[in-house]
Amino acid sequence: MTEKIRIGVIGAGIMGQQYIRIYQDHPYATVVAVAARHRERAQDVADRYGVPRATDDWHTITESDIVDAVCIALPDDEHFAATESALRHGKHVLLEKPMTTSLPEADAIVRLAEASKLKVQVAFNHRWLAPYHQGKVSIAAGEIGEPICAYARKNDTIFVPTKYINWAHQTTPAWFLSCHDIDLVTWFFNSEPVEARAWGIKRVLLAQGIDTYDMIQAQVRYANGSIATFESGWVHPNTFPTMVDSFIGIVGERGHLHFDRKRESLEMSTPEKFVYPKTFLSADVFGTLRGAFPSCLDDFITSIRKDIAPAVGVRDGRKVTAVLTAIHESLRTGTNVPVSGYTEGDTHHE
Repeated sequence: MTEKIRIGVIGAGIMGQQYIRIYQDHPYATVVAVAARHRERAQDVADRYGVPRATDDWHTITESDIVDAVCIALPDDEHFAATESALRHGKHVLLEKPMTTSLPEADAIVRLAEASKLKVQVAFNHRWLAPYHQGKVSIAAGEIGEPICAYARKNDTIFVPTKYINWAHQTTPAWFLSCHDIDLVTWFFNSEPVEARAWGIKRVLLAQGIDTYDMIQAQVRYANGSIATFESGWVHPNTFPTMVDSFIGIVGERGHLHFDRKRESLEMSTPEKFVYPKTFLSADVFGTLRGAFPSCLDDFITSIRKDIAPAVGVRDGRKVTAVLTAIHESLRTGTNVPVSGYTEGDTHHE
């Protein structure tokens, strides 16, 4: 394939604009359309990044003959309809994490993607971070023995659910944050998750009129006997020196790995603040966004151009949705909940 891949971006928020900027700088891709909830917003973003078409109806992107691939950067619970439409109209899809917040929808995406032979990549961009990838390589080489236990946490500042996004009430910190860690740990363990138990608390955000969990802790058991704890929250005070405290520890039979991203090798103080700036996922370097997130987007284009499987596919996305579905069912029932495995020909969603 020598011509540029024509991209339509659905969602013009923080992530959607990053998609547009990265692909407008890409040698093998170009953004031809952007959709937002409001036409004025879509046009403003289109004008800013030189996108020729703007719309408040994403169907005009998924059904368009001038679009080859669609990037879906909508709120967590709104991914399915646009993904289904794109696949039914022959478009490759790059889908923000989590793949869906509904297991029947995830099953439907797996069936559609695999029947169509189109490329669908879930943007679990942490897999492109060099430390995590090196950890996977080390585990696969047997350097720490078989992994037996993991602890993973992500804690955002309260800025995120109150200011950064306006749809926190539609999701939870587990869907928004732990999805990354569940993907990574499942990748590291190379084993199927089978059971979950979770606890959560609603207090701080509820008092501010946002009906979602402040904190969630969940334990997941895997088929090989390994266990993992996933902690997520978004009520750290805004004085915390980084927007997200991110840590993963893996214990193996004869070694361990620690991934600590609270301080991404840089700290900075001024008379007004003390911060740990985030640089690993995406940072402007000489006018171009560099890091794990742009690499994730680049590999999606490579999968289309070279007709190879995406690095993170629909089965990976479905596993994370299954674990999180079990976690939230456990929050509801106060019991251990089995993690639903995928069955060929599953007809949960019609």
